Amino acid sequence: MKILFDQGTPAPLREILAPHSVSTAFEMGWAAVENGDLLAAAERRFDAFITTDKNFRYQQNLSATPLAILVLPTTSWPEIQKHLGQISDAVNTLKPGDFIELEFR
Repeated sequence: MKILFDQGTPAPLREILAPHSVSTAFEMGWAAVENGDLLAAAERRFDAFITTDKNFRYQQNLSATPLAILVLPTTSWPEIQKHLGQISDAVNTLKPGDFIELEFR
């Protein structure tokens, strides 16, 4: 699966998501692209989008997107590290059009 990380998603998370192919918005040259345009660009090249923007679903019309979207509850890498298994499990179950908002247990 080809995954795009939004700006707030910590890049080290990519290490636990192998064998998926992960790129960041920054690496794609999309750091300054607004969410709506970012989503449209991502739809053309990626299968999934991971963000830490908890308001993402309210800011975008997601009804027709083929992207699977995973929302993490924090940008804090130390906090995310405590939940790598939960994140990996969620990513591995993503299907086109899914919207999953994680809450860390």
